[in-house]
Amino acid sequence: MVMKDISITDLSADIRTAIAELKKRPEIEQTGIVTRVGDGVVWIYGLTTCGYNEMIEIDATDGSSVTAFAFNLSEDEIGGVLLGEDTLIKAGAKAKLTGKVLEVPVGPELVGRVVDPMGNPIDGKGAIKTTMTSAVEKIAPGVLSRKSVHEPLMTGITAIDAMVPIGRGQRELIIGDRQTGKTAIAIDTMINQHQQNTGVVNIYVAIGQKMSKVARLVERLKREGVMDQTIVVATSAADPASLQYLAPYAATAMGEYFRDNKQHALIIYDDLSKHAAAYRQMSLLLRRPPGREAYPGDVFYLHSRLLERSAKLSDDLGAGSLTALPIIETQAGDISAYIPTNVISITDGQIFMETNLFYQGIRPAVSVGLSVSRVGGSAQTKAVKSVAKSLRIDLAQFRELAAFSQFSTDLDPETKQSIERGQRLTELLKQPQYSPYGVWQMFTMLLAATEGIFDKVPLDKIKTAEAALLRDLKHDHPKIVEGLNTGAEPADEDKTKILNLAKSVAKAYEHIAEVKKEAK
Repeated sequence: MVMKDISITDLSADIRTAIAELKKRPEIEQTGIVTRVGDGVVWIYGLTTCGYNEMIEIDATDGSSVTAFAFNLSEDEIGGVLLGEDTLIKAGAKAKLTGKVLEVPVGPELVGRVVDPMGNPIDGKGAIKTTMTSAVEKIAPGVLSRKSVHEPLMTGITAIDAMVPIGRGQRELIIGDRQTGKTAIAIDTMINQHQQNTGVVNIYVAIGQKMSKVARLVERLKREGVMDQTIVVATSAADPASLQYLAPYAATAMGEYFRDNKQHALIIYDDLSKHAAAYRQMSLLLRRPPGREAYPGDVFYLHSRLLERSAKLSDDLGAGSLTALPIIETQAGDISAYIPTNVISITDGQIFMETNLFYQGIRPAVSVGLSVSRVGGSAQTKAVKSVAKSLRIDLAQFRELAAFSQFSTDLDPETKQSIERGQRLTELLKQPQYSPYGVWQMFTMLLAATEGIFDKVPLDKIKTAEAALLRDLKHDHPKIVEGLNTGAEPADEDKTKILNLAKSVAKAYEHIAEVKKEAK
């Protein structure tokens, strides 16, 4: 339905009469008349005291009422976004203010459930009996209410925990082209919270996703045992723009409950590119002038007021945290496009997924050069930090040298050795999906690699040698494994035991390579 600009004189005689009657009454501040409706938005004359995001009840043709929330506040007209069917509302219908801003149910009762942005269950498991509600939009905690990010939030992915560590209360952007493993990183992080028994509550927000994809994700989380500490807030591409727009704000309100009650929560926005598209649709329908008041100019404010709510609270406020992993989809790797640039400037770093690496089989396809964590080592476990110092530089140098060496046949021994080491590091950092590593696994693997113990192991045997080393360490030295899992840096004698074990494993695989050479 296409709506053209309408003045009061263009309206039908019935609606003009209703407006004239309304003007005579003292309750014009609280009641109004629908002048236009269509495409999920409604225009209401009156409601002069209405506030932004205030809920409005509109009489429907079937005798019930449909809820809308105020989005445009003009001098004598309100532009509202409907949360129900617009077919049930006709021009001339009465509207009244509720005196409440848009709210959603919050609390521990939502954990383990799949809900829509209004908190209604969509998993077929019956009603959710919550006792508390929270405003969908809130002001983010101020500087004095926060504490610096210092506790690690382990993803279980070695490439990330070693090079771009994430802390509780941080906002780390996951960015890349479609189908490069962005959601996979988020899911593995959720699985790792369960496997490491961190007590972190996961909140996954699907914005305009296929419901079949959401159903598969929920099934996987159930299989991994993660759903018991997860809330899924889902909207499909078929849902109205209003619900897609509200989904991340509503989910953040649910996460803030845990943050404000001395607990820790992780929220994943999948993805904010679709969120911006839903906002654009609403802006166009409500005839907002493009620029500062609407898409594209207002997108910075759209996402900043959402992501600023993720924080690590001060000790006085209970030291709870809400960590955000927003996802942004790029077009042909264009990291400097408008929305990616916005979200990069709002967040505390980004993990850039490189398409070329993904198709080369290097997964997760984390770009060493473009990925960064602005919180850095302060949110890293001491164990991983002690062995990951040179990892980023080694990998960056290797990728430069590997590109250069394609044009050269004669390589000096030092360059050759750097390439050999880089190839093995790259191989070790490959990690299958749904298999997050513990701290002890990361430390052991990185120690062996950075000390050059695996340099002589054939490239095709690296992952086998790694598995053998981890198996032997767990079997022969369970106390070292236990100590490493606390995150503390191990004693020198424990490091020596791990290195000796790694040398014996490496020697076995070097010997196999030599035997194969002789056989040839």
